[in-house]
Amino acid sequence: MADLFDTGAAVPDTAPRPLADRLRPRALGEVIGQEQVLGPDAPLGVMLASGSLSSLIFWGPPGVGKTTIARLLADETDLHFIQISAIFTGVPELRKVFEAAKMRRQNGKGTLLFVDEIHRFNKAQQDGFLPHMEDGTILLVGATTENPSFELNAAVLSRSQVLVLERLSLADLERLTQRAEAELARKLPLKPHAREALLEMADGDGRALLNLIEQVAAWKVADALDTEALTTRLMKRAAKYDKSGEEHYNLISALHKSVRGSDPDAALYWFARMLKGGEDPRFLARRLVRMAVEDIALADPQAQTVCLHAWETYERLGSPEGELALAQAVIYLALAPKTNAGYAAFKNAMRAAEKTGSEPPPKHILNAPTSLMKDIGYGDGYAYDHDAEDGFSGQNYFPETMKRGVYYTPVDRGFERELKRRVDYFAKLREKRNG
Repeated sequence: MADLFDTGAAVPDTAPRPLADRLRPRALGEVIGQEQVLGPDAPLGVMLASGSLSSLIFWGPPGVGKTTIARLLADETDLHFIQISAIFTGVPELRKVFEAAKMRRQNGKGTLLFVDEIHRFNKAQQDGFLPHMEDGTILLVGATTENPSFELNAAVLSRSQVLVLERLSLADLERLTQRAEAELARKLPLKPHAREALLEMADGDGRALLNLIEQVAAWKVADALDTEALTTRLMKRAAKYDKSGEEHYNLISALHKSVRGSDPDAALYWFARMLKGGEDPRFLARRLVRMAVEDIALADPQAQTVCLHAWETYERLGSPEGELALAQAVIYLALAPKTNAGYAAFKNAMRAAEKTGSEPPPKHILNAPTSLMKDIGYGDGYAYDHDAEDGFSGQNYFPETMKRGVYYTPVDRGFERELKRRVDYFAKLREKRNG
């Protein structure tokens, strides 16, 4: 559910309460979505059933339930819940939090410290959590929208379990809408297609959906609205949602497909449309890098570098000057040779890894640092490729019980044409060595 489900300061019962506040779950069983984390056999379900909760890092987009789940975990485990934000909390405030947690612990009460946007703490601040995590003063639950592997210290990660929270599905959002309608005691004045459009505008964000529902429910209309009427009203009354609503994703799709279709003029048009609409250029920079990796890839390895340099140029120049660098990256991507062979190969390899995830590597490519490992065959028979006349031994590197997989099939375009030649060359050599 949405991250905004945070009680904060108490308010009088007579005070107006936002819909999201009224729908705040009171137990983990009421949370919509995140079964992969909360289910009986999922990480949190198992931890709670065993009575052993470790420090956690929730990684996921906004509005999917990070704050809600953390607060409910404190209730489930009878821990005192403290919430801070890395944006507004400095070292003095952290010291006070830790001192209070120590006093609480001496009195027999544990503390669950929820840190929102934990990736915004610098390395020294993150290191400050370690002694208090290790001695049990706090149980840390951090929330981040950024990849923890890149943004959090290895020491913090080694003492925590990272749980990935996913954007809410359309089915989850429909359940949330029905719950909202029950609370409001009336149906939303929307035709079926308009209702679907409303869910899509939320784009998996429970917070965004509840805010949209609250606006729609306040409209005084005689008849149910269609999609066009809904879109018109929301664009006029809630412009701030344009960047996360249906129009936003229609335009980014148009930009991506224009690049993939090698049309620089159309790509520039949609790029300009998004900038004119107030889109964050950093979002566009991220998407351009994704296009370079997904659609151009090894057909032109330089494409990714061009995008990263354009992004760096924007960060140094800012708007509007830096946007020109991004526009040039758009042109480069549109005119670059295209391939998704690497993307397809990665997906194929992931599927194979899922099926054979317990198969060990063949013994001849295992290191043998101890005599025992040598005695049981580790490293026995390994052929050092540099000793071969052509630098290629042709040995098998797949698990011994697994049939050799072929995942990467390069196309005959751009630089990948050269990679295809190399793949074919090694395939013939391998066949000759094993003939």
